[in-house]
Amino acid sequence: MKVGGKIFAIIGEDKEPLTVSIKCEPEIALVLRSTHDSVQPGYHLNKRHWNTVTLDGTIDDRHVLQWVDDSYDLVRDGLPSKIRDQI
Repeated sequence: MKVGGKIFAIIGEDKEPLTVSIKCEPEIALVLRSTHDSVQPGYHLNKRHWNTVTLDGTIDDRHVLQWVDDSYDLVRDGLPSKIRDQI
């Protein structure tokens, strides 16, 4: 999934259970990993900024959706203002 041509989420459609990789602030990424067993460092991604979440039912959907929204916001806010203004 992209915003302004930049990836903010990657869905592991071929995985069972489903996974989603999302961008995070580095400090938040570490907290989520230490709090939830189903949150791991980003698979084949920059481990400092990305987490891969296994959607196995152990984390409430509301939390995962909020993390995806946060990832969108983080990537959108990092875009040049010209692109951000077009969104």
